Amino acid sequence: MSDLPRKAVTRTAKLAALPLGFAGRATWGLGKRIGGKSAEIVGRELQQRTADQLFKVLGELKGGAMKFGQALSVFESALPEEVAGPYRAALTKLQEAAPPMPTSTVHKVLAERLGEEWRELFLEFEEKPSAAASIGQVHRAVWHDGRNVAVKVQYPGAGEALLSDLAQLSRFARLLGPLIPGMDVKPLITELRDRVSEELDYELEARAQREHAAEFEDDPDVVVPDVVHQCEQVLVTEWMDGIPMADVIADGTAEQRDRAGQLLARFLFSGPARTGLLHADPHPGNFRLLPPADAADDGTEAEGELRLGVLDFGTVDRLPGGLPGTIGESLRLTLEGDAEAVYELLRAEGFVKESIDLDPDAVLEYLVPIIEPAEAEEFTFSRGWMRTQAARIADPRSPAHQLGKQLNLPPFYLLIHRVTLSTIGVLCQLNATVRLREELEGWLPGFLPEEYAYEEEPEVEAGA
Repeated sequence: MSDLPRKAVTRTAKLAALPLGFAGRATWGLGKRIGGKSAEIVGRELQQRTADQLFKVLGELKGGAMKFGQALSVFESALPEEVAGPYRAALTKLQEAAPPMPTSTVHKVLAERLGEEWRELFLEFEEKPSAAASIGQVHRAVWHDGRNVAVKVQYPGAGEALLSDLAQLSRFARLLGPLIPGMDVKPLITELRDRVSEELDYELEARAQREHAAEFEDDPDVVVPDVVHQCEQVLVTEWMDGIPMADVIADGTAEQRDRAGQLLARFLFSGPARTGLLHADPHPGNFRLLPPADAADDGTEAEGELRLGVLDFGTVDRLPGGLPGTIGESLRLTLEGDAEAVYELLRAEGFVKESIDLDPDAVLEYLVPIIEPAEAEEFTFSRGWMRTQAARIADPRSPAHQLGKQLNLPPFYLLIHRVTLSTIGVLCQLNATVRLREELEGWLPGFLPEEYAYEEEPEVEAGA
């Protein structure tokens, strides 16, 4: 590939061609059916061709196009299986790799940011990237002190590409909507656009990663590689091997799936409580399944359990007090069946606007199926369960759809909501059996009633 396509006109033309391609393939499909092929076979071929074109373009363009594709990838579980099948392989490619930028461009960025003698900082530097993501690519190297490191190099023009892509994608968001039933993609694109400056700032990313690495340094379950060096457009961190989460999803054992799911849920809820930060990019490409801490290099079996490796802290939500207690309290009250209390809490937080009156029992009925995983001692997340929830909310004829349209999502909760949904999407892809309630009780403020209990002030006797 010659370079990251940077000119707005070039990128816009590629993205604008997508809807035309969709229409062209629909015409092709009609011709095939007239020619005698069955609707089912033609439909499958049409979906496959659409998937190949859509995600090829998103991956090639990187920038906002690829970022959008990665965000969509975790919601694949919500698609009907006959549609999801053709898309799954294409989506997985976006989670782990994209065409690399030329070696000359990489060398130019490193020389500009690390100095002309940048090679002296490394004992070894692999020219071929080990991973290519939305705004940068990663090269494996050995730092001058002997540590194995990952060198993330930002694409020149990445900021311009991000904004250009997301602006263009928002123009035909309606056409992309059917890819994920029950999900409005326009707010997703808007939220991604709002966070462009944070995503591009490697100093912010380094700070967030250092805070996580320090907090989880001795954690038996979660591993965060520390930052070795950071400057504009370049971030050097400790290297981390392990099984990519996408591989666990594709062909992991039941034990690997369950363990990955449990630790993913633990990281989601414990991270904000421990660091005041929420890792806000939970697609499979950012996670690894690692051997136990006591595993030997000779391959002998270790006694400990598998661990979760976490990468990429470019997008975080700053929550100094951890996740809001309102989330835990409303979950608990919903599980207790207290419709009036749930409704009042949602109204007070802005989830129900003052101008709207809803039936508290109907709101409770809407919420209960969604929070089913929090009720049982353990719950198996599956694509089937996700599809059921998506279909219930997406069907315009259903009461859930009508009620959902009247609920409001306050801006403060927007990123928390997306991260939670994305994590659930990955759990469903894993088909993991998870003790979610255990994590909620341990880390989510307000979920246990005693957190909100208070002692009455003792009566003061007269004259005291």
